Amino acid sequence: MIRKKIRAATEWLEDRLRFLCGSLSPDGRIIVILSMFLILTVLSIYFSISSIYRFGKDSGEKIQIQHIEQLQLELGQKQSELDSIKQINIIDYERE
Repeated sequence: MIRKKIRAATEWLEDRLRFLCGSLSPDGRIIVILSMFLILTVLSIYFSISSIYRFGKDSGEKIQIQHIEQLQLELGQKQSELDSIKQINIIDYERE
């Protein structure tokens, strides 16, 4: 169902373009092709140069460097050593 509608739309568009191009003279076709080529080339060069120019500018979000924080496991062990109540089971996760 949907494929038939898409196929019908593409055939209609193709027929319409053939009609429009058929009514042009050969010189007119060349002028249209060259002007489209020139416009698309200028736009492509503009977008490329503008993206390279704005690559390092402040318009984007700056990268923020954050330091690695200590593991909560180490902090918990240090706090248990400072407490007046000692843990009965001290688990050492590091192997020597």
